[in-house]
Amino acid sequence: QVQLVESGGGLVQAGGSLRLSCAASGTIVSINAMGWYRQAPGKQRELVAVITSGGHTNYADSVKGRFTLSRDNAKNTVYLQMNSLKPEDTAVYYCNAAIEGVRSLWNAWGQGTQVTVSS
Repeated sequence: QVQLVESGGGLVQAGGSLRLSCAASGTIVSINAMGWYRQAPGKQRELVAVITSGGHTNYADSVKGRFTLSRDNAKNTVYLQMNSLKPEDTAVYYCNAAIEGVRSLWNAWGQGTQVTVSS
């Protein structure tokens, strides 16, 4: 079994910053891609950013230049630095990881963390 634990959400004014963290735990052989998705009320879940095991990143157009995704492979953790936040960034943010266990492959999700940006 594997688990993703998220932290760092909260309430911030427009133009402010937040940093989200997501740590994977359990019986892990390797972690391939890790990333963040978000879901705003009444909308579908969408990709925010993803990073491969080799460090290659991909961002949604709406966050390019404002968000930075990084990864600490030794800690099985990813960090999403969010700057210049806008009210439209308000959503529940979910961590996602493609994890190889001893005998299983996991498409793991975190429990979600709320990010609210006030105007």
